[in-house]
Amino acid sequence: MYSVSQVKRGFKNPKQILREVNRLYYTNGRRYGYNRRGINVFEEDWDNLIILDACRFDTFAEIAAEIDLPGHLESRQSRGACTMEFLRGNVDGQTLDDTVYVSGTTMMYRESVFKDQLTVDFHDIVDVWEDSIDVGEWGIRPATMAAETRDVLDQYPNKRIVAHFIQPHIPFIGETADEYGDAIGNTIWRDCFDRSTDVSDDVIRRAYRENAEIVVQEVKSLLAELPGKTVITADHGQYLGDRSFPIPIKEYGHPNGIYSDALVKVPWHVYTNGERREIVAEDTGGTYDQRQTDDLDEKARNHLQELGYLES
Repeated sequence: MYSVSQVKRGFKNPKQILREVNRLYYTNGRRYGYNRRGINVFEEDWDNLIILDACRFDTFAEIAAEIDLPGHLESRQSRGACTMEFLRGNVDGQTLDDTVYVSGTTMMYRESVFKDQLTVDFHDIVDVWEDSIDVGEWGIRPATMAAETRDVLDQYPNKRIVAHFIQPHIPFIGETADEYGDAIGNTIWRDCFDRSTDVSDDVIRRAYRENAEIVVQEVKSLLAELPGKTVITADHGQYLGDRSFPIPIKEYGHPNGIYSDALVKVPWHVYTNGERREIVAEDTGGTYDQRQTDDLDEKARNHLQELGYLES
């Protein structure tokens, strides 16, 4: 069943209807809440998992080759076409008391607290966005995330570490972002899909590529400091004007429920640095039920409004 607002959007922009037809194709009539063909990343073998938000496999592969990123690259199929699907498909209902989740995105908080649709017990959750916003109103630079990841590893040497970087997801950083400013701001994917912007596909691809280059370069430096087996992956990919399927409309962003290669084929880059760490499961200590405060709620709400996931 569709809401009145959804129907109105469909009449205003018929491409929304075509997108929904594609979504129904991939989700078997919306029977599935995430991509059932994808892997559960927490069942894979690693000590450190670096998640690059919205990182396409092809873009990552090009950059990894150019900068001679140590390790070897494979691909996997993600359980999500967007972060919320990735989280639902990987962590919901899990007890992950051997894992610390370092997050540059509020999506875990959104799904767990605001929407009450995730139940997961990590040993700890470190929300970097809580006090380290350093790009506009909600962005966190890769160097900030890398520094926090190093600190968390020092604090938890016998835990699996997940570091969820924002980039190459917007906000764009780099030369193209500086040149175009608000024209490629937080609504760029909606503007491109609705054809309400003069920004070309070449510009957004260049801005996206720069985001990816900056974060992969930072991760390359971090690899040398993470002991054990590290995997670099993505929660999902990104449409940059690609044609969707089965109806070949031009797509932008990462709409949920569309499981094409552009969105669910993700990098799986493996690098082992020295001896594997001994990982120990212990009681959970950082769940949101224990940490939730009015102040944290307000920060998360502002962050999600900037992302466009909550209305102002």
